[in-house]
Amino acid sequence: MREKKATDALILQVAPLTTVADYLVIGSADSDRQASAIAEHISGILSRSGSRPLSVEGRGSSQWVLMDFGDVIAHIFRQDVRKHYALERLWADAKRIAIPGEPPVAKPAVTSHSMKRKKTSVKTKV
Repeated sequence: MREKKATDALILQVAPLTTVADYLVIGSADSDRQASAIAEHISGILSRSGSRPLSVEGRGSSQWVLMDFGDVIAHIFRQDVRKHYALERLWADAKRIAIPGEPPVAKPAVTSHSMKRKKTSVKTKV
C-alpha cells in the first residue's frame, strides 16, 4: 500500500475477536483512481508470490476496495469513506501491529455507545 502512496496504513490483529480473519490491513487513498491502483499493486505483488485473493469487492467504484486473502483482509478506502465507516472504531479492541517506517495511527476514542465484540465459537453436532 505504501508503495502506491496510501496514507494512514494500519494493521489490526483481529484473530482473538473473530474467526473471519487474523488481520485487517487498512489504508487510505486520495481518489478512486489511487484506490484502484493500490488494489492492483497488492494483487500483482501477492500473485507473483502465489497468493491470489479469494474475493475482491468494490473495484467498480473504488471508493472502498476489499481484498480477502483468507487470513488477511485488505481494505483500501477513499479517505472520506474510511472516516464514514470507521473500521478502527468498530475493531477498537483489536491489537494494532506496528508497520516499520509508518507513523502510528491514533487509536480512536471509545465512546459509551461503542459495543464490545466477542468471539463466538461454532459448535458442530457429531
